[in-house]
Amino acid sequence: MTERVIANAAALSGWRKSSYSDGEGAECMEVVDGYPHGIPVRDSKAPRGPAIVVPAGAWSAFVDAVKGGAFGQG
Repeated sequence: MTERVIANAAALSGWRKSSYSDGEGAECMEVVDGYPHGIPVRDSKAPRGPAIVVPAGAWSAFVDAVKGGAFGQG
């Protein structure tokens, strides 16, 4: 079975914030690239986790929808 939750997100290195983040510490999510089981996603305010692991195809669809303005931003 594919891993869906990482109990302690701080166990992974290489977390990065969205390029849309304002840099002022506002609520933001972070991701790790290159994880073999999908895209780990965590809340930047809770770096010690947990993180969810999103399948790569679902993550790509989400990012495309955000870029396309599907959520009222774009």
